[in-house]
Amino acid sequence: MQVNGWRPSLQRIDLSKGMATRVLVIAAHPDDEVLGCGGAIARHVENGSQVYVLIATRGAPDVFPSAQVETVWQEAHAAHEMLGITETYTLDFLAPRLDVIPTHELVDSIHEHLIQLRPEIVYLPHRGDIHNDHRCVYHATLVAARPIDNCGINRLLCYETPSETEWAPPSGDNAFVPTVFVDISRHLEIKLRAVACYRSQIKEPPHPRSLRTVEIQARLRGSTVGLSAAEAFMLVREIVK
Repeated sequence: MQVNGWRPSLQRIDLSKGMATRVLVIAAHPDDEVLGCGGAIARHVENGSQVYVLIATRGAPDVFPSAQVETVWQEAHAAHEMLGITETYTLDFLAPRLDVIPTHELVDSIHEHLIQLRPEIVYLPHRGDIHNDHRCVYHATLVAARPIDNCGINRLLCYETPSETEWAPPSGDNAFVPTVFVDISRHLEIKLRAVACYRSQIKEPPHPRSLRTVEIQARLRGSTVGLSAAEAFMLVREIVK
């Protein structure tokens, strides 16, 4: 479609050298961050950026055995060390119960980290994900990241989380419609190794969280824009200075 000489286009982003910056990846649960943007994280780190991860929850003890919770956090630290993440933070809200806490508490906690870390790029879950914790983190992050009071965030990007994003009803705002593609052709292998660190969370094919399916998804997203492998994102806001 073309209107008055303008036509929409998909963005293919090359996080090229010379673009070192401060990056924050916000996730509802451990492993979302690596599944959604592990390749982009590896690219940022390679280019000299400081990448931080903020995980909103820890498994509720009456739902998840304490040993299982500890195992997942050990896996998270292993994955983050492999990717070269600068530091990992947790808000320690209980999963899967973000929908029963006062919204302002989640907003305030995320905002405190935005003030402390001053990221220029923020990755966050997609609003249409089937898991309500993801939706809560999305909305709270948008409030916390409002472009006021010298907010330094120049780019907000939603990532897709296998078994959460694609299982939501594909209608209206629930649909994940990628508009930004990051070339991870050279970083797919390290992403897969980082995903493999989450041994307790890996499933067998054809489950979306199997290593094979994660690779297939990256290949598919790459083929959309003529790349060997890519991660796809929905742009929420970008400020070009």
